[in-house]
Amino acid sequence: MAWYDEAVFYHIYPLGLTGAPKTNDYKTVGDRLNEILPWIDHMKEIGCNALYIGPLFESGTHGYDTTDYKKLDTRLGTNEDLKNFVKTCHDKGVHVIFDGVFNHVGRDFFAFQDLKKNREQSCYKDWFCNVNFWGNNEYNDGFSYDNWGGYNLLVKLNQRNPEVQKYICDVIRFWVSEFDVDGLRLDAADVLDFDFMAALRRTANEVKPDFWLMGEVIHGDYPRWIDETHLHSVTNYQLHKALYSGCNSHNFFEIAHTVRRLVSGDGRPEGCRLYNFVDNHDVERIYTKLENKQHMIPVHALLFTLPGIPSIYYGSEFGIEGAKMRGGSDDAIRPALNLDDYKDAVKTNPYTAVIAALGRMHAREAAHGSYFR
Repeated sequence: MAWYDEAVFYHIYPLGLTGAPKTNDYKTVGDRLNEILPWIDHMKEIGCNALYIGPLFESGTHGYDTTDYKKLDTRLGTNEDLKNFVKTCHDKGVHVIFDGVFNHVGRDFFAFQDLKKNREQSCYKDWFCNVNFWGNNEYNDGFSYDNWGGYNLLVKLNQRNPEVQKYICDVIRFWVSEFDVDGLRLDAADVLDFDFMAALRRTANEVKPDFWLMGEVIHGDYPRWIDETHLHSVTNYQLHKALYSGCNSHNFFEIAHTVRRLVSGDGRPEGCRLYNFVDNHDVERIYTKLENKQHMIPVHALLFTLPGIPSIYYGSEFGIEGAKMRGGSDDAIRPALNLDDYKDAVKTNPYTAVIAALGRMHAREAAHGSYFR
């Protein structure tokens, strides 16, 4: 049995949790990753034995505009800090997965900088999609290119380029050899090239036993991504919607119908376990979304007992609020938190106490091989 079959995840967005500056000057080295070390014992206390943390690597702003895949974001610390962090997690029985942001890069990424400098003569011009030297953009580059989500801050990588595939696979090898990471959550997996994902899976099979690839899939039929040659699991946005919506409308048929379709639908890979959650760094906090706050208890009972791998987003176990801000800012759902403010939460906060009990129950059932699949 693989470690992820027994996992209860804790999810941390480190730039937010630590209150890092919104922009990176690439000069001022922070010590913020070390500030997260006490959270390891906390996640263990509430029954979590795996951590999804990211994005971690050098970027200009929010972490998803990667500028150096082999360097911890300067605002968080040094590579030695990350190595020590993962080792501490492992010593405490916690597996760790990173954010693999491989669909796009930031404009300060070395290959894009070379493209800006050398234009048609750049050996990296084919690393990016649809570079048009007759075009232009708001940065006045004198050329245009495909981006992600309409943001030219995020330059789309040409995943069908063998050199790009080799580079990213080498990044994964580096993360395993340097930091001993146990798996990846692939950002924007629903728009990744399937041959590219197959190359990532071959690398995953090579670098470490039970190295786990879980993809962010917001729309689509999950079996498209999950098989022996692509991903092990994907984010279960269908259940996420059904859980809060079903609770708000007292329509538990919606939840039952969603679960039945996901578990017994045609084409579902045998043994597939989806990554379940009630909130994350891209959606509003579950406490905010629930119209009746007392539904925090049943919604988490469902999260921990329905088929799949449960995940708790940092701070939601305390019942904190977090709504999308006007203009689409995610700051309110990615807040800085001080763990000392919640040091007695397992005893004094009813939501934290219930989640901790559910986490212990899940661990106990998993140890006996009788957890819900």
